[in-house]
Amino acid sequence: MSDPREPNSLPPKTVDPSLAAERLATPFTPLKITNFLDGSPQLTDRRRKLEALIIRDPSGVFSNEDNNYMGRTERHTRSIAKFVRLVELCRSAGVGADNGRNCTQKSAVQHIEGEIIHTPEFLTLAATISDDPMPTSLHWVMFVPNIMTLCDAQQQALWLPLCRDWKMIGCYAQTELGHGSNIRALETTATFLKESEGAAPGGEWIIHSPTLTSTKFWPGTLGKTANHAMVIARLIDGSGRDRGIHNFVVPLRSMEDHTLLPGVDTGDIGPKIGYNNMDNGWASFDNVRIPRRNMAMRFATVDEEGKYGRIGGGDGDAASKVAYITMMQVRAYIIHSSNEALAMACTIAIRYSCIRRQGYDADAEKKRNSNAPNEVQVLDYRQQQYRLLPLLAASYAIFFTGKHVLTRLKDIESQLVSGSTAITKTIVGDIHATTSALKSYATTFTADGIEDCRKACGGHGFLVASGLVELSQTYLQSCTVEGDNHMLPQQVIKVLLKLVGAVQSGDAELLKEYEPTDMNYLIKPLQDLVGSTSSQPTKSSFAFPTSAAETDFLDVSTLLRVFQHRTACLLLDVAVNLQSAMTTSTPQQAWNDSLLLMARTSRAHACYLLLRDFANGLNDERSNGSSSCLGKEEIGALTQCLTLLALYWMDQHLEDFLQIEALKPKHIPYLRKALLGVLTSLRPSAVGLCDARDFSDFRLKSSLGKYDGDVYPAIMESARKDPLNIRSKEGGVGLGYEAGLKKLIVGGVGEYHGQGKGRGVSGTMSRL
Repeated sequence: MSDPREPNSLPPKTVDPSLAAERLATPFTPLKITNFLDGSPQLTDRRRKLEALIIRDPSGVFSNEDNNYMGRTERHTRSIAKFVRLVELCRSAGVGADNGRNCTQKSAVQHIEGEIIHTPEFLTLAATISDDPMPTSLHWVMFVPNIMTLCDAQQQALWLPLCRDWKMIGCYAQTELGHGSNIRALETTATFLKESEGAAPGGEWIIHSPTLTSTKFWPGTLGKTANHAMVIARLIDGSGRDRGIHNFVVPLRSMEDHTLLPGVDTGDIGPKIGYNNMDNGWASFDNVRIPRRNMAMRFATVDEEGKYGRIGGGDGDAASKVAYITMMQVRAYIIHSSNEALAMACTIAIRYSCIRRQGYDADAEKKRNSNAPNEVQVLDYRQQQYRLLPLLAASYAIFFTGKHVLTRLKDIESQLVSGSTAITKTIVGDIHATTSALKSYATTFTADGIEDCRKACGGHGFLVASGLVELSQTYLQSCTVEGDNHMLPQQVIKVLLKLVGAVQSGDAELLKEYEPTDMNYLIKPLQDLVGSTSSQPTKSSFAFPTSAAETDFLDVSTLLRVFQHRTACLLLDVAVNLQSAMTTSTPQQAWNDSLLLMARTSRAHACYLLLRDFANGLNDERSNGSSSCLGKEEIGALTQCLTLLALYWMDQHLEDFLQIEALKPKHIPYLRKALLGVLTSLRPSAVGLCDARDFSDFRLKSSLGKYDGDVYPAIMESARKDPLNIRSKEGGVGLGYEAGLKKLIVGGVGEYHGQGKGRGVSGTMSRL
């Protein structure tokens, strides 16, 4: 059955009555939210047409129908075939042809003519394939961006055309077998060798893995796909001095026949929980020589005599900042992509919860007489609403925040690469704290949320055909990649503690540096708290009034304010605890003892940023008036999502708000009554908010989340396609019958004959 969102498709001839009723009762127009998410009605139409290129491609290579029955090797090789076909479609459609003409000389990062990988069309097509991840993805996610930001003009002129034409396919090789997040401890070396010492003209680098633990391990695309790697190694200059971590473009394989080059040893690291299309790899280097100019030289150079220097002099701030920003953009993409992963899971679970019925209505007899369903829709149960609707709300919050962070990072990168001095260490530290907090919390929340959606689908959620199993397994890597979620909060707190110090100093000029940052909301609460009390834990300077009622918990500005004060109080507790602990223990022990509180504080910071960006985004749309894609009803539904999410997080982390005394125990019934009221108000919008995400059945790959709600035939169809059924012999005889089961049923090997009564094995254990 066709999906009505595909171009030129007709609506399904039949839609499950429950879903049809849900859509009829939706109090807003889902398409308006779709247009907003895409950017405009025109962009929605453009995206749908691009998706149709994949869904209706006559080659059939993009089909995902047999994914659940394929082994890992077959999935990997077919994923490469899909990507090759994707590139063919891009070229035939002229994607990227306007890059060179549209890129101005003032642009800090130049996109060359014909490059497809950073065009919105390519990203839409890649997402539509819905067979994540493609083995080539690290090429455009990390390899090319590093060349564009860290390599000089001459290097870009040499390598970017090769990347554009897919002659050079790269990966980003940083993580080692023995070290991940601790970059300073990486062991791979790049030692300079002069021409007079036997190197090629101009000098060479010797890339070497001195130990087993220095083996590059985990980089995506490295195992079997990439022929080049952006290797992160310790630079040893001509004088033998260790200059720290730098980037080097290292050839891995021949560009003629893909064979490994001398001294390079790579392979795939093996099966993983998920993400198995990707050839995460290992690589070791045995004194591999590369040209001197294969070092990224936009901000640092080494001349033919091995002399190290910084471009423009100084202490290398520009290079370190740009490297930081490039890495943080990957983190920001992970944050932003979380919104789609969570929204997909919610779409499947909520649609199925409307179709699935369980338990009888008290008015069952009356409904039976009118031929109406007399079982209760699962989504009408409060616990199901509490499980799913906040997750749906969070998917929209993450959309707004992801969009904000990506825009901000692009602006910072552009200014840094163009040589602007406006980007201070404070701003770079702030965006580092923002992305660290959000990546840690949003990916954990999303991973847990996808699993909760699976559980909310009952037994059928355990089927791979539900789409939720692979979605969960594929997404899980996001909790570890680009910074382990339990380690990142430390990075957040290191930055936020500097703000505490600035507030404590009372230096007005110093505090001005924090005005353009995401943490500026903490300044006023901290100023109110610092020096006002020595009690621990810190008590909030803002609290709900004693007379607060249900309506007080429905005001968005009040909810935002209490989340601000929660972060400020927890942060100040961290600072005070550290200072106090260091009087009796070492700084390291004091830090270690504060890690749990740091994690709570980082979570509080992330929650506030998500709510703030959601609120700011909706306020912007209100201000845009008639020029906005969203009308009053759509903004109303999204505001209900914002309110629900804030109340849900307050309920989930109630101990934080009670500890800082922003809430009193007597407030809890009013908080929960308000939460219940918002669940009631949002319930009619649930399916519409899912439909607004505009996921085609092709992308969802779910028997439970189909747009037409035809769930049970889809489950049976999936079951019948299993090779265990298809390859059965005549009469439905299973494959294991002749070799094994027949011996039991017919051959009698399992018969019990008793001791000394004919054939068979005696039942006494002593004879074993």
